[in-house]
Amino acid sequence: MASNQNQASYMAGETKARTEEKTGQMMDKAGQATEATKQKAGETAEATKQKAGEAKDKTAQTAQAAKDRAAESKDQTGSFLGEKTEAAKQKASETAQYAQDRSSDAAQYTKESAVAGKDKTGSVLQQAGETVVSAVVGAKDAVANTLGMGGDNTTKDTTTRNH
Repeated sequence: MASNQNQASYMAGETKARTEEKTGQMMDKAGQATEATKQKAGETAEATKQKAGEAKDKTAQTAQAAKDRAAESKDQTGSFLGEKTEAAKQKASETAQYAQDRSSDAAQYTKESAVAGKDKTGSVLQQAGETVVSAVVGAKDAVANTLGMGGDNTTKDTTTRNH
């Protein structure tokens, strides 16, 4: 009987160790997924900043070009100058709107990427929890069966056994 108990105790310890190892591996994977998501979100945010900077530069160039054209047109009639200035303002406004739209799109993509990464991490953690619960129940059942305590729990044996 003592050797059965020792063997059951050993098997339970082995099952526990394997469960802890699997849980650690799954937690590592979840951590890696979270870090990868954070890195991707950072890269996307950086790309968004770069695009916004490029759009800002383009807007500044357009505005400068408009100023240059306005200076060149200064000697021409007021009507012609007014038309050119208005066209340059319109172009600068369109460029600024385009830059704002692209920045907004990139920010939305960054947000959605981060949410998707968070959801994926949550799913991995839930699976890890379910695996741990299943392993613990299996270990409990193995120990109970090894010790002769398994079987149908709805009926109880009222006789006492002495070994």
